[in-house]
Amino acid sequence: MQKLPKFSRLLLVLPLFFLAGCNMVVLSPSGDIAVQQRDLIIVSTVLMLLIIIPVIFLTLFFAWRYRRTNAAANYAPEWHHSTRLEIVIWAAPLAIIIALGAVTWISTHKLDPFRPLDRIDADRAVPADIKPLTVEVVALDWKWLFIYPDLGVATVNELAAPVDVPIDFKITASSVMNSFFIPALAGQIYAMPGMQTRLHAVINKEGEYEGFSANYSGAGFSNMRFKFHGLNQQGFDAWVAQVKQRGTMLNREAYLKLEKPSEKEPVRYYAGADADLYNAILNMCATPGKMCMNEMMHIDMMGGGGKESEGNREKLTYDNRYAKEGVVAPGATVPATGAPSRAEPPREGGSNEGQHDMQKMPGMDMQHDGHSPGVGDGGNPAPAQLNNNN
Repeated sequence: MQKLPKFSRLLLVLPLFFLAGCNMVVLSPSGDIAVQQRDLIIVSTVLMLLIIIPVIFLTLFFAWRYRRTNAAANYAPEWHHSTRLEIVIWAAPLAIIIALGAVTWISTHKLDPFRPLDRIDADRAVPADIKPLTVEVVALDWKWLFIYPDLGVATVNELAAPVDVPIDFKITASSVMNSFFIPALAGQIYAMPGMQTRLHAVINKEGEYEGFSANYSGAGFSNMRFKFHGLNQQGFDAWVAQVKQRGTMLNREAYLKLEKPSEKEPVRYYAGADADLYNAILNMCATPGKMCMNEMMHIDMMGGGGKESEGNREKLTYDNRYAKEGVVAPGATVPATGAPSRAEPPREGGSNEGQHDMQKMPGMDMQHDGHSPGVGDGGNPAPAQLNNNN
């Protein structure tokens, strides 16, 4: 009996050991968008608890009140209906569903990542004369590339922004899908090859924050992390000057080397970047000799190129990094024919039963790493219009 109180105290303290290793940044963010998302989580949780807590309480109460040994409890075996009880049972959940629907509708539009900011925080609107900081984000295997087109610099695995200045992120990927996530700043946004997503956010407090990929993307996924620095304007200017002083040039050749899969990449600075590099990555034509997606869409818009467009086949073969002297990776297909790879020997019976029939279908040549290239920034077809700012 003396051990029971000690054991009970241990049970009360035990949950604290599990919470000790938790990072509560989602519930204590430093950016206004993340704060609004935090508030949405709290409001939704409270509304749902209005039903959950009474149900749990009444379940325990009825189990205790109408236990077998309680002879004082009212026993009414013929009871089957109560209008008042039915009204409560149906009206309360319906009211909560209506409230959740209203909150969801408002928040879905207000927190749309494509929607430019209209406030710095709950007490300040965005000044009319302030210029957002544009950052072009590219998810590589397995590191992050950040290009500042207005500042002419770029970095790998390090991001910085001034406090209380709106940030306009343009996000894409070079190969497989990833997810760009800085919990202290805003919710996660997917990065997909051949497509562009957007995120508008602002950081309100100085500090160093964790950023990472929230979508599994292969062997190096665990180390696909970066630091996000929230700086005052003077500190941000000093950071940009440091990048320009210590950095090299990010041209097409340097990018193609950087694009190759690698793990645990250190922070890198680039004092300059090709002006059209991000658009080339987005349109999947950073490699010399490849046709850009916007060019292909323009040809399609004009009705196609006829038989002469057969020459475009090789220009539209993407991410064929494992090809070597006509032999591709096991399980892959030869882009020009769609036939099974010669690198995978036939199985017993003289056929590859594991090959999908879709590999022989026409029009499948533009796949890369299992993903079909999409369109850039809304699918505008003309090259001069594609990937313009929305």
